[in-house]
Amino acid sequence: MGKKHEGGTGKVAPGNPPSQSILDLPSPPAPSLVSFTPQASSPAGGCVLRRPLSVVLPELGCGGLGLAAGKGPAWGPGGSPLPGCVSPPPPFLTFSPSSEYQGLVKHTGGCHCGAVRFEVWASADLHVFDCNCSICKKKQNRHFIVPASRFKLLKGAENITTYTFNTHKAQHTFCKSCGVQSFYTPRSNPDGYGIAPHCLDEGSVRSIVIEEFNGSEWEKAIKEHKTIQSKSKE
Repeated sequence: MGKKHEGGTGKVAPGNPPSQSILDLPSPPAPSLVSFTPQASSPAGGCVLRRPLSVVLPELGCGGLGLAAGKGPAWGPGGSPLPGCVSPPPPFLTFSPSSEYQGLVKHTGGCHCGAVRFEVWASADLHVFDCNCSICKKKQNRHFIVPASRFKLLKGAENITTYTFNTHKAQHTFCKSCGVQSFYTPRSNPDGYGIAPHCLDEGSVRSIVIEEFNGSEWEKAIKEHKTIQSKSKE
């Protein structure tokens, strides 16, 4: 899900993120029965899965997506990427908030090898989309969406490679060393970022709700969904 992000300063803020969240959130409740509840309020007409965090996080794969880095991108003559393979990473917005966003938590996270690190302001209670389009299904691309202004790349811009295909609107960015996609620019939200909850550091997430998105019929699903595009708006 996503269009190419055109804006941004291309600057990367120096320094490393804090090792822990600024908030000492309460522990999630003990896991109970997993619920799978179809709800009429689901904008896409799908299902919203409400499950304990201690059940959801292991399922998401807390150690990262585990994508194989292989031997690197497929490059053509002159150092340019082959069509349909990879492209240079898009510019990343930076922000310098004068104060904390009211009601939001500063999450930190990154890839597996640590070359890519970021921070993002979002709720401690995450609304995660589970897309079933061809690529999201293969790489288990579950993500929550934030406005670009709430995302800050701390380091690793030079270590990011971007994969695009078909419409080339979604920017599937990943670390070219370990292969993990910790965030990307969705086709549905070109003015925001999709953040992998399983790539966040521990201590800042209180709960996760997973909503299925029928990306296999993307054009139809995006018209029927009433709220997904608003997720990247301030």
